Amino acid sequence: MARRWLPLLLVPLLGELWGRAAGWGALGAGDPGQPRVALTFDDGPSPRTPELLAVLARHGVRATFFVTASACAAFPAGLAALEAAGHRLEAHGRWHRHALLLPPGRSGPRCAGIPARGSRGRCCTAPYGGHSPWTRLLVRAARRQVALWDVEGRDWTAADASTLARQTLARVKPGSVILLHDGPAVTPALLDRLLAGLHERGLSAVPLHELPPSASAGGPAGNA
Repeated sequence: MARRWLPLLLVPLLGELWGRAAGWGALGAGDPGQPRVALTFDDGPSPRTPELLAVLARHGVRATFFVTASACAAFPAGLAALEAAGHRLEAHGRWHRHALLLPPGRSGPRCAGIPARGSRGRCCTAPYGGHSPWTRLLVRAARRQVALWDVEGRDWTAADASTLARQTLARVKPGSVILLHDGPAVTPALLDRLLAGLHERGLSAVPLHELPPSASAGGPAGNA
């Protein structure tokens, strides 16, 4: 009996692996011929949000923040500050769990948790970059698109800001989508160094929708 159910269990797993590798139904890097990169943050708002906003304001940069329902409820002042500063708000999920660990009804954008007010967009990112087949189908049905990234700032590791900035800048190219996080203590310093490095290379950091992203050729890697 167990063997009869095995193919049914393997199909979603294989679909997940193939979908992430191919970036099916998702948005990724933008036009490599334009001197722009997209700057995105997952997981916020958080107690770190004011520091990030200060760095962004100092550099005159706007970004895209993929927020969670729980963080919006816990830090409403941070959410209001993001809106007031003109940053783009998108959905990162109501439950910060991998899509394969959620039932289908909890993996779509209706459960994304982005507030009804604010500068909402049409994209969402999945926690840990995990997109199940259900996620992609439900996102498309809601006229949203999954957004991926091609450069991970790795601010969830123990490395210092200078090291992370150097490693990140080494991977950035025109059209890149850069992923950072709203929460780690190292991120404000990393962001400051990263923006300075982008400026030196003649690259402008913009919100994701101003890149704009295109169909992704590959899936994400890392923690989100």
